[in-house]
Amino acid sequence: MRSEFIIVPLFIAAFFGIFYLYFSTRNKERLALIEKGADASIFMRGKQTTAPIWKVLILNLALLLMGIGLGIFIALIIENYTTFNGAIYPATIFLMAGLGLLIGFNMTKNLEKE
Repeated sequence: MRSEFIIVPLFIAAFFGIFYLYFSTRNKERLALIEKGADASIFMRGKQTTAPIWKVLILNLALLLMGIGLGIFIALIIENYTTFNGAIYPATIFLMAGLGLLIGFNMTKNLEKE
């Protein structure tokens, strides 16, 4: 009986309900601390100066796309010069994309050190 019309709004409501509870609870905790005289700088304790987010996104996206391209290229070579058929394309694409993201993670750590 078209249950997707009931399930999808329930998932959306649960998603927004979780975020609403998280932010409203956090706001109440912070207001209670401020009322007790706590310094407002305690809310900024976890913030550190890091690399700009656009640099991290561009770096990781570039390395992901290079990994996918390299995966397709390697799969084509393997397919032409061996007898492997079938799942060689997804396997090498995911392997090289994961390797690209791993390299991007390490490069991001080096960016944040600078």
